[in-house]
Amino acid sequence: MNNDRRLDLARSVLEIEIDGVRQVYDRLSGAFVEAVDRLLARTGKIVVIGMGKSGIVGRKLAATLTSTGNPAVFMHPAEGLHGDLGIVQQGDAAIVISNSGSSSEIIDVLEALKRIGVSIIGLTANLDSPLGSIADTVLDISVPREACPMGLAPTASTTAALALGDALAVVLLEESGFTEEEFGHLHPGGALGRRLRRVREVMHQGDDIPAVHMDAPMQDVLVEMTSKRLGIAGILDNDNQLVGIISDGDLRRALEKDPDVLSKTAAQVMTGSPKTIAPDTLTVSALATMERFEITCLFVVDTDRTPIGAIHLHDLLKSRAG
Repeated sequence: MNNDRRLDLARSVLEIEIDGVRQVYDRLSGAFVEAVDRLLARTGKIVVIGMGKSGIVGRKLAATLTSTGNPAVFMHPAEGLHGDLGIVQQGDAAIVISNSGSSSEIIDVLEALKRIGVSIIGLTANLDSPLGSIADTVLDISVPREACPMGLAPTASTTAALALGDALAVVLLEESGFTEEEFGHLHPGGALGRRLRRVREVMHQGDDIPAVHMDAPMQDVLVEMTSKRLGIAGILDNDNQLVGIISDGDLRRALEKDPDVLSKTAAQVMTGSPKTIAPDTLTVSALATMERFEITCLFVVDTDRTPIGAIHLHDLLKSRAG
């Protein structure tokens, strides 16, 4: 097989799978809304069930639901029939994925779910199957054909099921009011968790904030900048509100213009209207602000511009905010 043939075949696979997802898209209707309502009405968890490749899709769906604020577990139907049904309780909802909807394990587990009394959402390509008949709500995941040239290996059908599962998860996320902060709490490790950290989690605060009042002599400003080691000092008015800053760059430029600058007050040297940031801002947004304005430090202020912290570029890089 030459390279052109390889690319043509790959494009053909993607076209078939795109077409399958498009058909699922076109069939979205009241059944999807009913499925969302049943999942929202549950008082317990979501149990996702599937055999074979559908089971792999189900594991991914359970993981996506759990990570976006809707606790879910995956249960293999065969294992369920040998004791794992103990994880299913009244108040739970079940999502059962089966392309044929008629495997013996699926049929047996459906009967058990009915006895327990949980709400069942079925994802199947055969609406006339036992799954299509027994489920309380049925979503059609049928596709015109599989991408496998023999029509045997689940390809387009599993892609369609995966996409529809993602649609359910995202709608549930929105309906439940799940926030970025909650997402961060559930993803404390890895790149996602780091990107979702808030400025207040990494900022310098309390006595570590470099700040002096407007009438402070420049010698005091220099001491503050040196001792706090952030290369900057905030300048406060009589109400302790931030009105200016002096950075080490400002100090160098001032010395070049006036060798006697250390005899002046902070108010005479400061740069007014400094860039600030709110404590609940994402660290990745703080990094973007620093890059946009080509600065290395931001003061963190409350609603009346009183400094409650300071954050340096090094703090963000150390926390790997980017």
